[in-house]
Amino acid sequence: MKLVSWNVNGIRACLGKDLPGFVTTHAPDILCLQETKARPEQVSLPEAFEGYHAFWNSAEKPGYSGVAIFSRIAPIDVRIGMGMPEHDTEGRVITAEFSDFQLVNVYTPNAQDELRRLEYRMRWDAAFREFLQALEAKGKPVVFCGDLNVAHQEIDLARPKDNRRSAGFSDEERAGFSALLDAGFTDTFRHFHPTATGAYSWWSFRGGARGRNVGWRIDYFGTSHAMQPRLKSAGILPEIHGSDHCPVTLEID
Repeated sequence: MKLVSWNVNGIRACLGKDLPGFVTTHAPDILCLQETKARPEQVSLPEAFEGYHAFWNSAEKPGYSGVAIFSRIAPIDVRIGMGMPEHDTEGRVITAEFSDFQLVNVYTPNAQDELRRLEYRMRWDAAFREFLQALEAKGKPVVFCGDLNVAHQEIDLARPKDNRRSAGFSDEERAGFSALLDAGFTDTFRHFHPTATGAYSWWSFRGGARGRNVGWRIDYFGTSHAMQPRLKSAGILPEIHGSDHCPVTLEID
């Protein structure tokens, strides 16, 4: 089974760029999108999406945030949000239950400039971790994916020293991701590529950063430890354009 996650930075804009061709060429079994910035009734999906079951969680604020799952396999159940009013207005989490695993698509809040939203971000990290653990306790392993808005290790961004207190690389956010892994989850890219450098999934639009590969790895596939025997590969597709992020992939048995 091939799973793909991509922050498209606006699905309507990305549909006019590489998204339909990407779906046709790569034919993921499940496609998870973040930062859709639209409600489903605002989007005309092209032929490339025929055969997919579509599920959306859009933000209350128009044109903001939002996640969606497109799956060739009909899920058993779909859950919108985390059931936590503080965290469920921005369209950031959608969960699909399948026969032998649960898939969580997430767009984690950004701590923002000068870390002005860091306090909320840390509450989010704790709530999301607890949400995943509660899902796992129901008896099926969990796969989570999306834009986690954190570069975990120094090798996960091009300029760690310059960004030590930047949003996405603060000590607090990195510790939050460590706590998530310590709770029983695997960063699948690092599982297969523990020392890879220069492997990024987001680049600023400024200063030709993408052309110079001055980027960050902030998009992930994570799984319950119980899924490790079923992991086949995990990758990043920096050659795919259409957004300031590129797709990340996971193949499982």
